[in-house]
Amino acid sequence: MKLDVYGINGKTIGRSVDLPDDIFGLEPNAHSMYLDVKMIQNNQRQGTSKAKERGEVKGSTRKIKKQKGTGTARAGDIKNPLFRGGGRVFGPKPRNYMMKLNKKVKRLARKSALSAAVQGGSIKVIEDFTFDKPKTKEFTTVLNNFEVGKGKALFIISALDNNLLLSSRNVQNAQLKTATEMSTLDIMKASQVFISESSISKITETLSK
Repeated sequence: MKLDVYGINGKTIGRSVDLPDDIFGLEPNAHSMYLDVKMIQNNQRQGTSKAKERGEVKGSTRKIKKQKGTGTARAGDIKNPLFRGGGRVFGPKPRNYMMKLNKKVKRLARKSALSAAVQGGSIKVIEDFTFDKPKTKEFTTVLNNFEVGKGKALFIISALDNNLLLSSRNVQNAQLKTATEMSTLDIMKASQVFISESSISKITETLSK
């Protein structure tokens, strides 16, 4: 599969690159993508929600009124869940949401996300670039050249570049990831995915293991 290479001015520079079909030309596997995104989001959950049950609420255990003859419903102590300030029935408890996934499934999910992005026309290959010093305005100019607008842009680079990282850090609709760090969720959330030329070999190496 061939794609044109773009410059940071948003225009093609007259050459193209080959993308490996076994990564960018697959039939997307929706179930593997679902499992990988579910794992990522589950692993981000703290699981610290906690509500007190009637045995944990502060208060007397004395029966507040006699069982019969009051004309109202029978009641036990003041910590009854039916009363204001009482314990909660089946409330949340701290739990671990961690989820594990087979490496092959995670690899297939990322391949499927990239293939789906290619089929949707949201992937562009750009020439390698950097800035002399961190400058958010220059990075915003690159986004404007590609008419990203309010959509979310994902830039995949071969290795971490401190100037690029600092330049993009305060831009809300842009994300910078290395080829080894990118996740299925990152790709799926992006309306446009920009892959640097040098990162293609790194992506191939990472997803072909």
